[in-house]
Amino acid sequence: MTPVHEELLREFKELAETAPAVVLLMERISQRLHEKMTRYNWVGFYLIDAADPRFLIVGPFVGSFTPNARFPLDTGLCGAAATSGRTVLVEDVSNDPRYLAGSSMVKCEIVVPIFAKNRFAGELDVESYFLGTFTEQDKEFVEACAAVVGVYLGKSKG
Repeated sequence: MTPVHEELLREFKELAETAPAVVLLMERISQRLHEKMTRYNWVGFYLIDAADPRFLIVGPFVGSFTPNARFPLDTGLCGAAATSGRTVLVEDVSNDPRYLAGSSMVKCEIVVPIFAKNRFAGELDVESYFLGTFTEQDKEFVEACAAVVGVYLGKSKG
């Protein structure tokens, strides 16, 4: 990971020790990734819909467009990450038929599932307006950010 990745990850881990609610942790992660990582043009979380666990709903996000607010768990790149339990990285979304467009500006996307107590709880989604944005270092970094949220959720009651 780069020094910027390491600095942000350290910040997120420290915040996870004191944040009174997971939503505050997710808001801060979204905000800081959007601010510090110049090609992370939309950063947000999708969570299992408590009313119907067959759907994902948008959580905290930062970016220039309103995302798809709710969609079936098996739809889009987010659905692919949710159902496979693995990171989905697409360098050019126009070449992937699974892509569910939130904005025509998006060219590249990475979606990382979040697990709490070995159960799928949501995901961290990062979208870029540039082709080929996400390197292997970015993938490891976004996965580590998602894991911070998973650890927090795993420690919470319920």
